Amino acid sequence: MALPTSTYRLQFRNGMTFDHATALVPYLQKLGISHLYASPIFTATSGATHGYDVTNANEIDPSLGGREGFDRLSAALRKAGLGLILDIVPNHMAASLENPWWRSIVEWGQDSVHARHFDVDWSRPLTLPFLGDEFDTVISDLSITADVEAGCLALAYYDSRYPLHPKTYAAVLDDINLPIAAEIATIAATASPADGEAFHAAIRTALAAGAEARFSPADTMALASALEKLSSDPENLRKIHARQPWRLTSWRTAADSLSYRRFFEITGLAGLRVEDEAVFDDAHRTVLELVRNGSVDGLRIDHVDGLADPKTYLDQLRQKIGPDTYLIIEKILGHGETVAADWPVAGTTGYEFISELTDVMVDNTGLKALNHAYDRLRGRPTHITSEVRDAKGLMFDVNFAGEVSTLLRLATEIRAAKNEPAIPADAMRTALREVLLTFPVYRTYGTAAGMPTAGKKLLADVMNEVREAGRADAEALTFIKHILLGNVPDSLADRATTFRIRLQQLSGPLTAKSIEDTLFFRINPLIALNEVGSEPYPREHDLKHFHAAMQARLENQPNGLSCSSTHDTKRGEDSRARLLALTEAPDLFSEAVNRWRGLNSAAIHSLPDGAAPEPALEWMLYQSLAGVWPPELTIKDADGIEALSRRFLTFVEKALREAKLHTNWGEPNEAYEAAVADYVRSLFGNRIFLSDFIATMQPFWWAGAVNGITQTLIKLVGPGIPDIYQGSETLDLSLVDPDNRRVPDFQHLAKQLAATTHLPVSDEDWLNGAVKQQVIARALRLRQDRPDLFAEGSYIPLTASGKRAGNIVSFARNKGEETVLLIAPRLVLAAFADHPSPAALDGWEETTLTLETGLANRRYRDLFSGRIISADERLSVAEALAGQHFTLLVAEE
Repeated sequence: MALPTSTYRLQFRNGMTFDHATALVPYLQKLGISHLYASPIFTATSGATHGYDVTNANEIDPSLGGREGFDRLSAALRKAGLGLILDIVPNHMAASLENPWWRSIVEWGQDSVHARHFDVDWSRPLTLPFLGDEFDTVISDLSITADVEAGCLALAYYDSRYPLHPKTYAAVLDDINLPIAAEIATIAATASPADGEAFHAAIRTALAAGAEARFSPADTMALASALEKLSSDPENLRKIHARQPWRLTSWRTAADSLSYRRFFEITGLAGLRVEDEAVFDDAHRTVLELVRNGSVDGLRIDHVDGLADPKTYLDQLRQKIGPDTYLIIEKILGHGETVAADWPVAGTTGYEFISELTDVMVDNTGLKALNHAYDRLRGRPTHITSEVRDAKGLMFDVNFAGEVSTLLRLATEIRAAKNEPAIPADAMRTALREVLLTFPVYRTYGTAAGMPTAGKKLLADVMNEVREAGRADAEALTFIKHILLGNVPDSLADRATTFRIRLQQLSGPLTAKSIEDTLFFRINPLIALNEVGSEPYPREHDLKHFHAAMQARLENQPNGLSCSSTHDTKRGEDSRARLLALTEAPDLFSEAVNRWRGLNSAAIHSLPDGAAPEPALEWMLYQSLAGVWPPELTIKDADGIEALSRRFLTFVEKALREAKLHTNWGEPNEAYEAAVADYVRSLFGNRIFLSDFIATMQPFWWAGAVNGITQTLIKLVGPGIPDIYQGSETLDLSLVDPDNRRVPDFQHLAKQLAATTHLPVSDEDWLNGAVKQQVIARALRLRQDRPDLFAEGSYIPLTASGKRAGNIVSFARNKGEETVLLIAPRLVLAAFADHPSPAALDGWEETTLTLETGLANRRYRDLFSGRIISADERLSVAEALAGQHFTLLVAEE
């Protein structure tokens, strides 16, 4: 396998096309990137901003440049010696009429050739929850129409045209005494799903206008008029609707009554059944072609935990792409969880690495003080275990009520088939609820063959915890456990397997939505810790844990990606790095928040259910503003402040709705949201506050710049393959999506990189990201020169001693004679209190590093300055840094 030495994640769409990406190849090459890592490129819904809503898994999106544009990009990458990794989406596709497969099952129902492609419960009509209200309420907005472009009769709802089943055409047209109606009915009478294209073509011909048309414009107008008259009687619409293989319902009912598996809570994304070999082949035809013809070197598998059987899927994919294709998975690892050793992947996309980095930059004592200050402001202590239960309970009771109902129905059927006494519905529901609320990781990996040993142990632990808590009926718990472990008669094995898989496909989304997309917007003592891949439970942060995590990373997934920003992170990596410095001066920040609240108190709104924003939300807003504020932005720059306020308001709306405390996406609380938005606008207009805010935060921004360099160096040198998210090679202060998916100013980035011939050292260079960009470029070239060292080299923690031992993180990578040694600063906020400049980082004279055998008594070259350093058993940090403040020392052979 030709492993990447680094990857660069590029988000297509939003203005980024294949031709634009092709123009970036020289820049990526100069930066030292080995592989372009592309977001999904297959055709997605019109106006798609991310590409995960695929409508055609075998067509490269024309809006990006189509196959020709892709081939040009591929050729440019090959010529420059760069590889390509594609992000693919096997778990779901868009539940959109733009999707031919989905459209086919809407039109033909269970008769469709694609009926088994999607995870649909065909025991009832396909639910289409896309109405603004209940069917009868919006019936005046519905009509039967002849869709000329699609070549069918359809039930129209505003711009949507839901195709009628051809076998129902006769009933629709029965009372329309027109030749054109008779012709359409005749065509439909003999139609079949297998020749759907021919059927649609024949209908289009019948409805066509022009000189060659079979019927005149007057005929088609007469048909339209007749259908309009038919639609004017609501009873006609009800009868026609009732004959279809689908039911149009309100979007509000999706959580309760959906007949298909969806991605998380997104009704517009329907689950695929790639566990079916025919579906797998259909969904992967083109991507496999691109791998086999050499256009694609690696694949990233989106949401692997959503699949019915991840291991079997990955085994099948590996067999088809061969042993040399780089393969990684998007997976959230829980505390202590690792990727299964028998999965044929290089590792994950690296979310867990973000959490591991916090051990370097968090001051434990300060974090505890920050938590206490937050609780005082909030007016009550934060009990994380209870908060997690509340968030998971909301997901179980409301957001995933339909998925829960499906599981309970399956359990009831299995119980009845075993001729065992029924368990009360409430008892069964409570037991299932407690099992899912207690799950410590995303899922287990049971299949039709049973539950693996690790899954059995996990289930046993979960069941014991629920029993000991006394929250569920013992008989119901035992019954659920038997189903999950497959302890049922052979005649019920299929139903037990379905239950097992459905529960596993629910536990992941329920956990993700509870933690990442609810709790992390609710509890905000230090928002930098509220990140994808992190857990909400308090823990100690120190270098001992960090080094242990890096050594485990080297052992478990040395070739997985190490990311620090992605399209899904809650904030940019440099924003997090800056906010982590708050733990070094918690009193300074909490006192500032109290002062700022006073300066902005006039903007608080009094609503019937309390103040808006409430104190805890104010705390979060000030932290978020501290993370996103550009260091060069002054109160004199009205345009810059206005631009930032627009971005910030978009973030605030999302944060409020994701928290689901006062408002949510389904039922927005307009009064509350407006009050908070007014408060935010007032912050940006309050010059007294802004002056105080900027002056107070200056030291934190400097400490954040240092943290940003340190975390970047760790990513570049530590175990794993460094992934650079677009634009994050310089200062990345982005907010949650869509803010973090903006196309960077690549022209500026390329110009900045090309213009620099030495490591920048000015204050401005530190704060604007120029130093970071040069560090990345030089370290990535080192990785290209010494791939074996970074892919296979050992990880050796180095111990500092002396006056500032606690302000250094250091480790070495070693393979044979090849060695690189990292020294970087940490916890340095105090240095900037009176002197906000990199020069404040001096003062390492009394600090040394102990070098073990193999590292000591060697000559090293500083990667950034070229200086030669001779190191014995004790290395002077001051000599190694020499005013540069960080270093990568490369052993001379």
